[in-house]
Amino acid sequence: MAIDTEAIKEHIRGILVALGDDPDREGLKDTPARVAKMYEEVFEGMNYTNHEIAMMFNKTFSENLDENAGDNDMVLVKDIEIFSHCEHHMALMYDMKVSVAYIPKGKVIGLSKIARIADMVGKRLQLQERIGSDIAEIIQEATGSEDVAVIIEGTHSCMSARGIKKGAATTKTFTFRGRFNDDKVLQMRVL
Repeated sequence: MAIDTEAIKEHIRGILVALGDDPDREGLKDTPARVAKMYEEVFEGMNYTNHEIAMMFNKTFSENLDENAGDNDMVLVKDIEIFSHCEHHMALMYDMKVSVAYIPKGKVIGLSKIARIADMVGKRLQLQERIGSDIAEIIQEATGSEDVAVIIEGTHSCMSARGIKKGAATTKTFTFRGRFNDDKVLQMRVL
């Protein structure tokens, strides 16, 4: 599904009118086009399914990991900075830090691909909980490993800038798949 920038321009113009402003005044006349261009960028992930994202970023490398280590080798990438937009208010979720861990099954994914996956998943109208689930699903598909953990901490402007206005409140979510679900030692290693 492609983002319809012409429809966005039309609707943003209507919002400006509904707010009581003049969309033809100097400061606003190009705003609908600027917002449409911004939405194309910040909602890019809406153009792709989780499977399509996994296919875009599935560059893996076969690795003969130390056979004496068993299944205890783990890859952990911490503090990947992303942003997203809450699907309830279209409000910005910001200062988000994503940590992704997985246990390799004979191959590893390029580290930058993990960050790219997190970034692309964030570029959707989302819930923080779904961001973790989507990243886990994509990492599972791209790496062939069922054992994935995703931890996200972020601030939601729907809480900090409106409503209850609690600017210091952060939300932390945990998504555990495979062995991370049941193995408390693995969970503690990630945390």
